[in-house]
Amino acid sequence: MNFASTRLIAADINASVAFYEKATGTPATWSTPDFAELRTPAGATLAIGSERTVPLFAPDSAVPAANRSVILEFLVEDVDALWKELATWVTDVVAEPQTLPWGNRSLLVRDPDGTLVNFFTPVTPEAREKFGV
Repeated sequence: MNFASTRLIAADINASVAFYEKATGTPATWSTPDFAELRTPAGATLAIGSERTVPLFAPDSAVPAANRSVILEFLVEDVDALWKELATWVTDVVAEPQTLPWGNRSLLVRDPDGTLVNFFTPVTPEAREKFGV
């Protein structure tokens, strides 16, 4: 079994896709006006569906802007440099870059539906070794 992707259900799919494209520098591939995917060079996929896709699975099984248990995490080359870019347009900043006890320097923001997003750079030798950077 292979983990294939993480899917978000968005109230405004265009705003959500634009957020992730701009924040990650990764272009989305649209399958339909209600479904897009961002594939990172490392092979991870973030899928984004509009709330109109939910009934295709099961009515009322997912609700946009209701998540408070998942953090999407993106390994970036330089979180401080990214912060300088994001600070000009991200409106919901949870925590500016800080170095955490496990060796990652992390920036926490929320996407248009309130999902917590962590951009991080390993900075200690142990963390850098863990991620192979």
